[in-house]
Amino acid sequence: MATIEAIPEIDPSILEAETALENIWEKFRENKYHNQVKVLRAFQKSGIQNAHYSWVTGYGYDDLGKDKLDELYANYFNTEAAIIRLQLVSGTHAISCAILGNLNAGDKLVAVTGKPYDTLQSVFKKFKTKYSINYVEGEKNLDPETKVAFLQRSRGYEWRDSYGLDYLKEKIDLIKEKAPNAMIFVDNCYGEFTQKQEPTDIGADLIAGSLIKNPGAGIVAAGAYIAGKKEYVENAAEVLTAPGIGTHGGCSFDQNRLMFQGFFLAPSIVYEALKGMSLAAKVLSNEGLETIPAFDAERNDIIQAIKFNSEEKLIKFCELVQKNSPVNSMFSPIPDEISGYDDQIIMAAGAFIEGSSIELSADGPLREPYIGYLQGGLSYAHTRYVISEVKKAIQA
Repeated sequence: MATIEAIPEIDPSILEAETALENIWEKFRENKYHNQVKVLRAFQKSGIQNAHYSWVTGYGYDDLGKDKLDELYANYFNTEAAIIRLQLVSGTHAISCAILGNLNAGDKLVAVTGKPYDTLQSVFKKFKTKYSINYVEGEKNLDPETKVAFLQRSRGYEWRDSYGLDYLKEKIDLIKEKAPNAMIFVDNCYGEFTQKQEPTDIGADLIAGSLIKNPGAGIVAAGAYIAGKKEYVENAAEVLTAPGIGTHGGCSFDQNRLMFQGFFLAPSIVYEALKGMSLAAKVLSNEGLETIPAFDAERNDIIQAIKFNSEEKLIKFCELVQKNSPVNSMFSPIPDEISGYDDQIIMAAGAFIEGSSIELSADGPLREPYIGYLQGGLSYAHTRYVISEVKKAIQA
């Protein structure tokens, strides 16, 4: 029987980087503890029981576990209501439902943080052409006629840092001044549990995110959430299901326990991811690559951007991530056309759940300056090993 190769010694430079990061990681640990206790109290306040693991068939009516899951998210995010559904196929889908449910033809939608990431650009353009929504970009367009003010927390495929809560608070205060009647909506994807607060704690009316990112902790198979003011959540739910059905519909397909458990594990898994991304920033910047955020910067999501300035190097980076993944390690990623993107995209995702961004993965568009986006990591030890392999390749 074949034996597993000998485990290599840890590169001394990795150990040096870890020593330099220890003070940074202490803050991550503080956030993890804070958010874990906050999640625990949300479970207790919601009165979660074993009985809530059960589910019903068909329409999903009278599903006590589904209703309790909604209540749990609302308690954690400090909101009036929430909807968590497998039928929300992605964060983009949740965002679409939230916006369409709260706008009518002719209403004004302002992307306050500017041009959104690639897939949402396609969605918002469709809102404008098909649904006659007055879509504009930039805070300069805020006025009393604004119906929805949209803020994107993460960076998408842009060479910039993600937006922190202090920045978002400034924009939320500006929206309240310039557009006092607007629904303030934050795309919270990749940002949950990275800080001690969430956008709904600082004035956002509505947030949305994906369960195969932070809140699912790598064990939830699909779905997304929307949380905020009850009226806005119900309006979004009626786009997902139907007017008059709203949050009442949606079968949970025996996934309630995993969705409860994933949410409970999420603060610890996000901690693992943040540690790994900061190590990537430290080690790769030591090798002469530009990284955002810097290893010692505030982290507002689970993504590390790395500038390669070379198509060949970006592809090689993604190949290494795929090669050192637990699933599909024998395959090599190939750049290809993907719906919602103008450029070819290369994606390394040897994950247990297809498309899971809380699991260690890497991707990027094949356009200058050839930026790779490393994200997630269920296990710091796994990320540490992958970074050591990337470092070897850079030095080869």
